[in-house]
Amino acid sequence: MDLTGKRVLVVGSGISGIAATELLKKKQVDVILFDGNKDLDTQALKKKAPVFSDVEIILGELSEEAMEHIDLAVLSPGVPTDLPMVNALRDRQIPIWGEIELAYNYAKGKIVAITGTNGKTTTTALTGQILENYFSDVKVVGNIGIPYTSVAAETTDETMTVAEISSFQLETTHEFAPVVSAILNITPDHLNRHHTMECYIETKESITKRQKATDTCVLNYEDEVLRTFGETLHTKVLFFSSRRKLEKGLYLEGKEIFLADENGIQPVIHVDDLNILGLHNYENVMAAVGIAYSVGVPMDKIVEVLKRFQAVEHRIEYVTEKRGVKFYNDSKGTNPDAAIKGICAMNRPTFLIGGGYDKNSEYDEWIESFNGKVKKLVLIGQTREKIAECAKKHGFFDVVLCDSLEEAIDVCYKEAESGDAVLLSPACASWGMFKNYEERGTIFKAYVRGLEE
Repeated sequence: MDLTGKRVLVVGSGISGIAATELLKKKQVDVILFDGNKDLDTQALKKKAPVFSDVEIILGELSEEAMEHIDLAVLSPGVPTDLPMVNALRDRQIPIWGEIELAYNYAKGKIVAITGTNGKTTTTALTGQILENYFSDVKVVGNIGIPYTSVAAETTDETMTVAEISSFQLETTHEFAPVVSAILNITPDHLNRHHTMECYIETKESITKRQKATDTCVLNYEDEVLRTFGETLHTKVLFFSSRRKLEKGLYLEGKEIFLADENGIQPVIHVDDLNILGLHNYENVMAAVGIAYSVGVPMDKIVEVLKRFQAVEHRIEYVTEKRGVKFYNDSKGTNPDAAIKGICAMNRPTFLIGGGYDKNSEYDEWIESFNGKVKKLVLIGQTREKIAECAKKHGFFDVVLCDSLEEAIDVCYKEAESGDAVLLSPACASWGMFKNYEERGTIFKAYVRGLEE
């Protein structure tokens, strides 16, 4: 869409709102900034982000009169699409975009896009490194921490963009069409936002809605929802499997990953040659290989990167060892399914720190995954009582409730013995106690490194 002469409402003054405003200003588009927090200080906002200095800023409520002069609204990912204000815009037939749609409107080149409940960041980082090993101009953007809008204006016809896309971001895409999409898995998450599992699944699957028949969708064969979804697609479909041999696709057999295609079966890599652990990470590797293979990266170039890739920060990240006790930071385990993978990766008796913001998740499968490996469950945050009750229901009674992350670490360190592990893998979001999971993980790492031996 040509936005020349249009008035665009940017909703949200955080990193996404700043990047969206900067892109629009570069394109000579008139911007109005709106933030529902009436307590924000206009001058402070302008100081934080100079791009706001010559932008009209509206705080608190958006009046009917203001809506009359808006041609397009761009929502930051954290803004629910069913807010009364958003519905009022929609009722006026004002298009509702997100940052991904805005960036895509201006970006050049090709884009591959990765979504799923878990594994997105690792797969995106790995895919980015593989593509950087072959293509001359690669951008890695999206939910991984770099707004797509912040680089869209720099892209050329030769650019290959790798994007981690959350369900929040997919809610507001329209023309967005990656040449390769990947859906890694779908398990319950963000139901406080999407309300039903059906809505969450539909939102994740929408990453394919504008793809052409010549494009590719990479899917997890072991996810029943995605296996069925793959049969409905008009695009090329490339499955990967961690549990069975596929006639066509990527699969794990024993400890080796293979690719089966029209040229036969070729070995890709032995998992002992990887620096990342766990079955979930082998799935992430297969997804990244599938994406890179689909855009023409030679297998030898792919394998070069696979052998040197390290785990991303905050995802089952080894921190330090004190008195024979190893500490692991899995702060990115923000839902039960992700936290199950954290438990499965542990190879020693584990003191588990969990709890946080309530996203209306259920914790039964997480508790059941303890399987004799968890010695003590130490809980913090809004969900601590809910999780404690769930643990007791499943016969796990060694539970401690704490008021802070630091207190939880102290409890674990005091009782842990040499040969044990302490794992921060909350199964919950960080909001309410921390700004984000990164801050939670960073505080955890700093505190445990400061523990006295």
